[in-house]
Amino acid sequence: MGIFSGILKNILGDSSAFGIFNSVDVGVDLGTANILVFLKGKGIVLKEPSVVATDKSTGKVVAIGRTAKYMLGRTPDSITAVRPLREGVIADYDITQIMLENVLQKVCGKSMFFKPRVMICIPSGVTTVEKRAVLEATMQSGAAKTYLIEEPMAAAMGAGIDVSASVGHMVVDIGGGTTDIAIICLGGIVVSESLRVGGDKFDEAIVRFVKKEHNVLIGERTAEEIKMRIGTVHRKGRADSLVVRGRDLITGLPTTIKITSQETCRAMAEPLGMLLAAIRTVLEKTPPELAGDIVENGIILTGGGALLDGLVLLVQEETKLTTQMADHPLDCVALGTGKALADMSILKDGVYMENRKR
Repeated sequence: MGIFSGILKNILGDSSAFGIFNSVDVGVDLGTANILVFLKGKGIVLKEPSVVATDKSTGKVVAIGRTAKYMLGRTPDSITAVRPLREGVIADYDITQIMLENVLQKVCGKSMFFKPRVMICIPSGVTTVEKRAVLEATMQSGAAKTYLIEEPMAAAMGAGIDVSASVGHMVVDIGGGTTDIAIICLGGIVVSESLRVGGDKFDEAIVRFVKKEHNVLIGERTAEEIKMRIGTVHRKGRADSLVVRGRDLITGLPTTIKITSQETCRAMAEPLGMLLAAIRTVLEKTPPELAGDIVENGIILTGGGALLDGLVLLVQEETKLTTQMADHPLDCVALGTGKALADMSILKDGVYMENRKR
């Protein structure tokens, strides 16, 4: 390989040009709602919604990412726009593989010689079959080696926590499809809980509430807009209102209604109760020695769901523990994959690898 490298350098003349043949390390936060990519030496280089639009007749990809998301609920019969991941796991293998391949090519380019090492995140409660599906999809997308890391571990590292220390930390990562709660110490996950509750469930709860209380049907994108712009989960949260459009279920005609922040608080009560119950369950299972660490260090919230107005205050009231949101909650998992790739020796468990000769 050394002789081959010297020949290439002589041909190319410029060492920076030779860099295109170097293998690269890529961290991927493969989320239900968004896909984030961390490139070694550059940080987070891509943020796109996890949506793919395809032509029904030919099967060809029409759009991926932000463009495809705008097509949700608006496509003609000839085009279908889908989110290939549901509740944190692959729901459509082929579309997921296409999306990953597109992302890796966009970030790394097409190299004839070297393929990237990829670390990809999975929820802590996935099955062996679901892990294998992620591994296979990533390998088929062009990775030389694929590593899997559990999301709460990556989120903790991305939030700046020293996971290798002999001190316990509690992380609650609220994503689009799942919420992962874990107690982390000595480079491993001591206690964890993963539930299929996340941003999507909050959106669905708002859709159901508006349908029940106002007899109006709204789409998931509208529900997401309500959640982000005026939504709150605490009785003392913000007090805003928003006019939205939907279809009147009585007349069948388009209509407009006004939704208030306090209505969203009532709407999201059910999935929120499930989330709080899971946090209490993890705390109840925590060993006494680590429980003392959690009292001292508190709870760290990461993921897009951590941005919900009033959530930090609500979790603090329910658990009587200091609760804070990470500095960059949306980026924590992706940043954590980059840190894990740089020093995998600090991780005791939660990492799985697929190495396949090409």
